[in-house]
Amino acid sequence: MAKATGLGWTTLSVDDSGGSPQAIKNDITNLTFSTPRGVQDVTGVDKSAHERLLLLADFSIELNGVFNAASNMSHAVFSTVPSTSVNRTVTLVVNAATLPNETLFHDYALTRAAAGELTWKAPGSLADGTVPTWA
Repeated sequence: MAKATGLGWTTLSVDDSGGSPQAIKNDITNLTFSTPRGVQDVTGVDKSAHERLLLLADFSIELNGVFNAASNMSHAVFSTVPSTSVNRTVTLVVNAATLPNETLFHDYALTRAAAGELTWKAPGSLADGTVPTWA
């Protein structure tokens, strides 16, 4: 695959609290996600450079968007975050690369800016112990 931009996301869906995937990519203005691994330093005193081992894998995401109270859109998906602890499947597809993860969202923060914008952010973390894997 050649170099590509982040334009034209094919899929960005998040399960609602009932487990039904909702395509909310039109409400999302930007996002960040990460698939880090823990690292253990195992350097012996006989070394002059670090030795390391990879540890547990993780996934985190922060979605940012514009408030939309329409049926099956972002507010319907995230409005239950403060009152339920439900794992949600997040599916990201861009440039034919797919990254699905079971995610626990832990906040749904809304901001009304001085100019009148009503936006939100929803941070989430890996929920089920499955190693994040691109397909």
